[in-house]
Amino acid sequence: MKKLFITTLIFLAGSALQAQSSQTILFFGDSITAGLGVQQEQAFPAIIQEKIDSLGLNYEVINGGLSGETSAGGVRRIDWILRRDIDIMVLELGGNDGLRGIDLSSTKDNLQQIIDKYQAKNPNGQIILAGMQVPPNLGQEYTSQFQELYPELAEENDLPLIPLIMNKLGGEEELIQGDGIHPTPKGHEVIAETVWDVLKDYL
Repeated sequence: MKKLFITTLIFLAGSALQAQSSQTILFFGDSITAGLGVQQEQAFPAIIQEKIDSLGLNYEVINGGLSGETSAGGVRRIDWILRRDIDIMVLELGGNDGLRGIDLSSTKDNLQQIIDKYQAKNPNGQIILAGMQVPPNLGQEYTSQFQELYPELAEENDLPLIPLIMNKLGGEEELIQGDGIHPTPKGHEVIAETVWDVLKDYL
């Protein structure tokens, strides 16, 4: 009986430690993720954290967004971010590449490098790829090829895809800031819903 009691205590102590150790979700992106022009708590990663907390799920959201970040910048930065274990990474990069008209093969290669680095460090982790889009003024061919880049990467790496993360904003004034690019607080709420539709299945 005494041995059983001690074993039970050890089991309960281990369970308590496991419960206290939260898993991590990294949102790795540019100004959309960073929440340029809104308060940090209004950006969609913070809204996702609120949703997770309301459901009693044990996950910590890390906002790894950096305004102005390109896919090449992401490659340079990801090793430092991955110094800690990341259970899920939502990858939202490439929009600034498109705005600058960067060669699409370079953007795709950079995103692949980020995927490879994450998987090497977290072989049991999960990547969710966020599809991006660019304004049509860059030309129809470039715009369509840019949009196809994300489904191609998702298929080649067997990753879930959030199709066009900002597609539901639709240019509405209450959802987009005056610069015509970055979401308002209400816009971030819409993005959070779009992200959650895919993310929830991996929690």
